[in-house]
Amino acid sequence: MIKPYGSDTLNPLFVYDPKEHDELMHEAENLPSLMLNSAAAGNAVMLGAGYFNPLTGYMNLADALSVADTMKTTEGLFWPVPILNLTYNIEAIKGAKRIALRDPNVEGHPVLAVQDVEAIEEVSQDELTHMAEKIFGTTDTEHPGVNTFMNLGEFAISGPIQVLSFSYFQTDFPDTFRTAVEIRNEIAERGWKKVVAFQTRNPMHRAHEELCKMAMERTGADGLVIHMLLGKLKPGDIPAPVRDAAIRKMVEIYFPPNSVMVAGYGFDMLYAGPKEALLHAVFRQNMGADVFIIGRDHAGVGDYYGPFEAQEIFDKVPEGALQIEIFKADHTAYSKKLGKVVMMREAPDHTKDDFILLSGTKVREMLAQGIAPPPEFSRPEVAEILMNYYQSLKK
Repeated sequence: MIKPYGSDTLNPLFVYDPKEHDELMHEAENLPSLMLNSAAAGNAVMLGAGYFNPLTGYMNLADALSVADTMKTTEGLFWPVPILNLTYNIEAIKGAKRIALRDPNVEGHPVLAVQDVEAIEEVSQDELTHMAEKIFGTTDTEHPGVNTFMNLGEFAISGPIQVLSFSYFQTDFPDTFRTAVEIRNEIAERGWKKVVAFQTRNPMHRAHEELCKMAMERTGADGLVIHMLLGKLKPGDIPAPVRDAAIRKMVEIYFPPNSVMVAGYGFDMLYAGPKEALLHAVFRQNMGADVFIIGRDHAGVGDYYGPFEAQEIFDKVPEGALQIEIFKADHTAYSKKLGKVVMMREAPDHTKDDFILLSGTKVREMLAQGIAPPPEFSRPEVAEILMNYYQSLKK
C-alpha cells in the first residue's frame, strides 16, 4: 500500500488508549478552555483522524505565512494551506501552557482536544488578507471561503494537540465517517491492490459514475473510495445524508460487488480551488489511495478559478513530495453520437449539441418540480432520492 504523506507510518493524533483518554478527559475539565470555531474544530478532527499526517498540531504564524506564500513550512515540509487555530478572545487562556479545546458544533460544547500552547500570536489584518489572497486567489468577501477565513479571529494559538473526539461526525454519520486509519485497514481487508479516490460534496450523476469507472480502468485500479465531505457547506448545497443515500444507491446498483467503498471525512469546505485540490491529494495519500481524480474546477466556487487550475497547480508540487498519482479529468457528458459518457476533450468531432448537458440550476429546478433528468444524465434511482429531498423543502 502507498506510504502516508511525510512519514513511513500514519500518526493519527487521536488518543486511542482508553486509560490515557480517560486521564486526559479528567485533566481537561480543570484546564483553561477555548471555544473553537468550526474551521479549527475541523482541523482537529482531520489531525485526529490521521488525514493531516505528518502535522502534530496547529501551525504558528511563521509557518502559516510560509505555507501561504511558498506551500512549505519554515522547515521545508510541503503543505498547501495553513492549518490554524484562530480566535478573537484569549482572555481565558492567557499565560496557559495547556488548554482544553471545546467543540462549537456539539451541544454542551464537550472537549474535542487538549493543546500544548507553544505561542499565542496576534495576526494583523494585513497578514490575514495576505494569507486569504494566497490561499483563495482573491480577497473578495463574496467568496465563501474568504468570508469565513477573514472572520475566524485575530490570534493564532499554535502547538501540538491530542484529540479526544471526532465531534458530531461519528455520531451523525456512523456508517460513513471513517478515519484515514480505518480506510487503510479496510483497503487491506478488501485485498485491493490499487485504489482510486473520488472527492465529492454533491450527489453523483451519471457522468461522475462513468468518470470513476474510466479512472479505474485506465489506471488498473481494483478499488474505488468515494470520499465525501461531511462538514459545513455553503447555503443551497445538498446535505450530507441525502448525498450519502443517493451515492450508496448508485454504488449498489451500478458497480460490481467489492469494488467501491463509500466513506466520508469531517471537515468544512474551504472552496479554495487549486490549493484545496492539493490538500485533498495529501489526505487521500494518507488514507491509502494511489490515484486521485481531479476534474474541472475542483473545489471551486463561482467563477473564481479557471476550469483546469486545480490540475495545473500539481506542476508546482516539489519533485517527490507526493506519491499519489493524479488522474486529470475533463468535463464528462453523455454523447448522443456514441451512446455513452465520454470526456468532452476526447470527442473533438462533437459540438455541444451532441452532448446531453444540463446546468446545476436547471437540474435543481427539474428535481424540485418532480421531473427526473434524462437517464443519460442521472440514474433514475438517484434522481428519485433527490426529487424527494427537493419536494420536502416545499412542505
